[in-house]
Amino acid sequence: MKTTRRCRTLLSVSLNFFALIFSITAFITTYWCVGTQRVPKPKCSKLRTHQCIDYGVNETDPNKVVYSWETGDDRFLFRQFHTGIWSSCEENIHDESEMCRSFLDLAPASEKGMLWLSLISELLYIVLLVVGFSLMCLDLVHSSNIIDGLKLNAFAAVFTVLSGLLGMVAHVMYTQVFQVTVSHGPPDWRPYNWDYGWSFCMAWASFTCCMGASVTTLNSYTKTVIEFRHKRKTFEQSIREEHAREAFGYLRDHSVHSISKSVEVYPSQTMQSGRKTPIGDDSLDLSDITASLGEEQC
Repeated sequence: MKTTRRCRTLLSVSLNFFALIFSITAFITTYWCVGTQRVPKPKCSKLRTHQCIDYGVNETDPNKVVYSWETGDDRFLFRQFHTGIWSSCEENIHDESEMCRSFLDLAPASEKGMLWLSLISELLYIVLLVVGFSLMCLDLVHSSNIIDGLKLNAFAAVFTVLSGLLGMVAHVMYTQVFQVTVSHGPPDWRPYNWDYGWSFCMAWASFTCCMGASVTTLNSYTKTVIEFRHKRKTFEQSIREEHAREAFGYLRDHSVHSISKSVEVYPSQTMQSGRKTPIGDDSLDLSDITASLGEEQC
């Protein structure tokens, strides 16, 4: 039982460790949602002659007006952006750098409360994962002591389940806030098209590992309790059978001893009571016997 329980605990610790790593990585990265934004092309200049629109006059001939025949999407640039819980970054159309803004400032006022709840839930999710991971590591250390291991196992399962529920709530709330921000956010930020990024996938992978760790921990706790009760029941049954055998042997020995004493006492008494008393010859008178016979014939 010790080896199987240790393997189950190792599996729970591994799943909890991956959940913790994935959650921290997703929390600090900005690739929850990725996509493109449509922005107007900048004005052409001496330094920028491509991907731009010249709205001015010709520099060589001020009297000659330059017209732009670009219409529709040709008048816009499509820049990449990626957004996380904390900030949103997009390409700078003037150079190769990125511009980042706080996502808290981009979210509509009606969604700021839910966004703060999402942030707090994410932090609590990570904290509870750390607590559950620490308890599981302690369970590995105290694997030889079944009672202490069961207590640690139970607390680890509770903390892991709570962290998983908080993580799920945080992810769902952030998704809702982002979708509202796409529709009602600042016009210069609204994406042209977007999709979920690898940070979002990693966050849900963390939730999956967390729930797997909680289920494994609960299974380990339940199976250990059942095995412990079964062993205790088997031990108590063996003790009762041993006591019954001892009692049977004690009664058998006493019965044999009593019978042997009875055999020693009663035969002597029977021989004494059944012994014939010898009749002396001088005590028998033949004349008296003959006279008694004659009287009986008469």
